[in-house]
Amino acid sequence: MEAEPASAVVRCGGGACAGGGTAARPGAGGRRWMVRGGLGRAMALLLCLGLTAALARGCLHCHRDFSEKFSFYRHHVNLKSWWVGDIPVSGSLLTDWSQDTMKELHLAIPAEITREKLGQVANAVYQKMDQLYQGKMYFPGYFPSELRAIFREQVHLIQNAIIESRINCQRHCGIFQYETISCINCTDSHVVCFGYNCESSAQWETAVQGLLLYINNWHK
Repeated sequence: MEAEPASAVVRCGGGACAGGGTAARPGAGGRRWMVRGGLGRAMALLLCLGLTAALARGCLHCHRDFSEKFSFYRHHVNLKSWWVGDIPVSGSLLTDWSQDTMKELHLAIPAEITREKLGQVANAVYQKMDQLYQGKMYFPGYFPSELRAIFREQVHLIQNAIIESRINCQRHCGIFQYETISCINCTDSHVVCFGYNCESSAQWETAVQGLLLYINNWHK
């Protein structure tokens, strides 16, 4: 019976995971786990997938109508409040919308959202904003308060959309992936996960073999 390698190092850094048969050099960047054999590398990769965090710019800015919509909202903010103090506050909220969304997401997984869910979030936000802008001038403090409420709802919608897609992915058996948009730079991406929803030991064995094959192909 062929002996497994004594140890392998799986490194996570910059959103990528890699494994090898030799120890990493001292001082190399990223997280490291000393693990034994192929199954150990598999488990370490799962840790990478779960612990890697991405700095998102807000996700909503990736929607095709975002620039046009928020340009309109910013240019018409001076017509929405009787109190002049509401105008700079509201303008700042709209200008920093994406940046502030990034600060509030607090995701422990990469901020990658499916196009379908991005469209759902965007349409919900635009509908709320358009309704707010249909009104006449509001009494002091009302307009920025409503903007904050819409902003908080948007953050929750994005969080739920990203997490829900990841949970659904993990309900499969074995390696599964789905297409997404990266909230970092709005480019096409995909999420790979390992699902534990196997109905038999044979399915589980096949799933683990598929995971090991995926890891081996990762290194080629």
